[in-house]
Amino acid sequence: MKTTSANRPQVRPLSGVRVLVGRARHQAGALSSELRKLGAQVIEIPFIEIRKPRSFKPLDASLKSLATYDWLILTSVNGVEAMWERMEKLRLTKRTMSNLLIAAIGPATKNSIEKRGVKVDIVPKEYVAESVVRSLKKRVKGKRVLLVRAKVARDVIPRELRKSGAQVEVVEAYETVVPESSRRRLAASLNNPSNRPHVVTFTSSSTVRNFVELLRKRSTRPAVRTVPTIMRRTIKALAGIRMASIGPVTSSTLRELGLPVDIAAKEFTIPGLVEAIVRSLA
Repeated sequence: MKTTSANRPQVRPLSGVRVLVGRARHQAGALSSELRKLGAQVIEIPFIEIRKPRSFKPLDASLKSLATYDWLILTSVNGVEAMWERMEKLRLTKRTMSNLLIAAIGPATKNSIEKRGVKVDIVPKEYVAESVVRSLKKRVKGKRVLLVRAKVARDVIPRELRKSGAQVEVVEAYETVVPESSRRRLAASLNNPSNRPHVVTFTSSSTVRNFVELLRKRSTRPAVRTVPTIMRRTIKALAGIRMASIGPVTSSTLRELGLPVDIAAKEFTIPGLVEAIVRSLA
């Protein structure tokens, strides 16, 4: 029987490629799904776990006073979800945001806000803190700005907007921690030739730092922060595996911790990361 182009099996660009996805468990689906569509074998081992802050009092106080702010800045889908959960607890509706101008750091954050029926006024051209500052610095002088974010985050936005004359209040909506249950699973994957990833994806600086921490044996010492503290056997354990970064801040953290940036997304989104992986392995 003659094989035609119509019945010839389609070769997908990532067939045979094992990709380790380290996003938080509830967020891994979008990236994993896109990779699987392209033929990749996806290994899901979360590098971060999202937890509630120790106290919601600062966030609740700010949400009750939303009418007193001019701008609201949200930097992640996690921040959006945490904020809306608290608003529901406090019985606050989207009407309390009617006088606010809202900035979202990227399309995923924007979509998460808008699906709740709230308009987003600014999405920067590049989905990093520096681009948020460039978009807002001429519009916030004398204005009150509320920044809702993770417990540990870069201070670029509040620092630079204050220099531009804004009154910036920062509140924590959630925190990211190292999921201890992933430590053994990660070691097992790296040590098993049939399940060893060809590519590891990183979607934030937190995923990078926690990945390095997970590679270490359980210890009471503080998390790894600098290059000298990364043991040589850690680098050796990753030999031949490509590190894929979603954006420049994540790439900077990889290099800070002594890891290479083998694949870098041109567009700092999940589709951009997937495209970069395909381009690199083509």
